[in-house]
Amino acid sequence: MTEKKKSLTYADAGVDIAAGNKAVHLMKDAVRSTFRPEVLTDIGGFGGFFALNKDKYREPVLVSGTDGVGTKLRVAMLTDRHDTVGIDAVAMCVNDILVQGAEPLFFLDYLAVGRLVPEQVAAIVSGVAEGCRQAGCALIGGETAEMPGFYGPEEYDIAGFAVGVVERSKIIDGRAIAPGDLVIGLPSTGLHSNGYSLARKVLLEVAGYGADTYLEQLGRTVGEEMLAPTKIYVKAVLPLLNRFRIKGLAHITGGGLTENVPRVLPEGTGVEFRLGSWTVPPVFDLIKETGNIAVEEMLRTFNMGIGIVAVVPREEAGAVMADLSARGEASYLVGEVVEGKREVSYV
Repeated sequence: MTEKKKSLTYADAGVDIAAGNKAVHLMKDAVRSTFRPEVLTDIGGFGGFFALNKDKYREPVLVSGTDGVGTKLRVAMLTDRHDTVGIDAVAMCVNDILVQGAEPLFFLDYLAVGRLVPEQVAAIVSGVAEGCRQAGCALIGGETAEMPGFYGPEEYDIAGFAVGVVERSKIIDGRAIAPGDLVIGLPSTGLHSNGYSLARKVLLEVAGYGADTYLEQLGRTVGEEMLAPTKIYVKAVLPLLNRFRIKGLAHITGGGLTENVPRVLPEGTGVEFRLGSWTVPPVFDLIKETGNIAVEEMLRTFNMGIGIVAVVPREEAGAVMADLSARGEASYLVGEVVEGKREVSYV
């Protein structure tokens, strides 16, 4: 008699449906905590419903953005800490649409894993939910894909998608920027989510630090420094838009001040930044010295301590900074708009 062949299951191929169901159960409360009144659906549907408040706008324009966390995820995997990278996923998206003048409305995430561990997935999504709460947007959908053979058992990737709304007449596109305007910088929390391929090479390979290495100049371990979440600027910036003439905003991500600020400059203008006019977090000096990296390379790779810049009329700069200060937000006067060819310079 021939031996009966085993009946294969999806789990035999590395995909555990039961684990997926458990992950959804574990994340439900965190997801629901982000819901706004406009959310019409609960968790588990094929799509998320969001009823735009038409009475709030005359000409509403939807603004969308998508991004990921990049190789910062390697640090999360190295430290086995997964509850902060979801904040980064939200921050990278909502900050991008914020600088167009948009209020973030809702967010969706995509999480791909090599092996689905419900508790790990729930930790990641709890970070996403925390980011959404900080941004005031609803987490109305997501996808968790278990992909054995594509990702390693301990590997994962996460991407996010944000949608916001702005009144057409209040879109911020930089066209009104002119020489003489001043540039205000809002501080970053550190590396945020950019330049990690270089940061990891310098700190973990060249310097040979471990994620648990405590460094006096940082005041915490290397892993804690590298996992510090990206700051979400929605609550700092949105109130400014109705009180002041904000001519331009830029989210300082990969490319630093050097590459991101020109994206909002009109023809015939440039920005002159004054080095030393803001506080540079110590992690950047550590990377620069350890890796023997030129100042120019640092400025076009990292945010160097500035996460958002706002271009405002000279006569309103003091009031803008006072408003931020009154709400507990730090800011620096970091530069000035000059005549130029849509480039930045440093003095």
